[in-house]
Amino acid sequence: MLGYAGYRFYKNRQESAAAELLSGAKTPRDYQEVTVRYPNTPAGASAYLLLAGTFRNEKKFAEANAALQAFIDKNPDHDFVSTAKLSMAANLEAMGKNDEALAIYQQVATGYSNSFTAPLAMISEVPLLKAKGRIEDARRVCEEILTKYRMPGQPVEAGQDNRMETVWASEAMRQLRLLKPPEQPKAPPSAAAGAAPPPMIAAPSTAAPVAPPPPAGAPTPKKP
Repeated sequence: MLGYAGYRFYKNRQESAAAELLSGAKTPRDYQEVTVRYPNTPAGASAYLLLAGTFRNEKKFAEANAALQAFIDKNPDHDFVSTAKLSMAANLEAMGKNDEALAIYQQVATGYSNSFTAPLAMISEVPLLKAKGRIEDARRVCEEILTKYRMPGQPVEAGQDNRMETVWASEAMRQLRLLKPPEQPKAPPSAAAGAAPPPMIAAPSTAAPVAPPPPAGAPTPKKP
């Protein structure tokens, strides 16, 4: 019991010192100091996220992703792991690495399906799929969102708030309207359908031929 009490006292002191150091941090170096000195504290975890945000604001997307990956490695059970992965995907998009970003969005959508980040990841897939010409895949994702997250106007169970679900469903419907329907192959024009025959091969008239007028009679001879 004394050993446990001593451990709790030490841990509380560490967390208090880390929180105090974090409160005064303003630069990337300050945040890095917190992560180095107090890596196993809540303040240390927050310092990684703040460090990543600072790097992103400075357009240092690779450094931001390195900080986010370190946060995930050191805090695999943290509530913000899925959020950190979404941030990594957004940074990859900013760097033009759309294939890697799409892979992370799909991972979050399937691996954290019960999290609030899942529909955000799914809706983020749509523009990337459209840019790759995968229209049917983009349409499928939108339809899946509409299936999982209710459309506006549907009944809500007592005590349940579906405002966020409504947002995702509305956005999925908007994206679905923007997707062009698949082009249907055009049927070749039929040669016999409604085509008028050329004048030279028109059908002969069925009217009876007009008889020629009778020849004029011989002139009457004059009397002498």
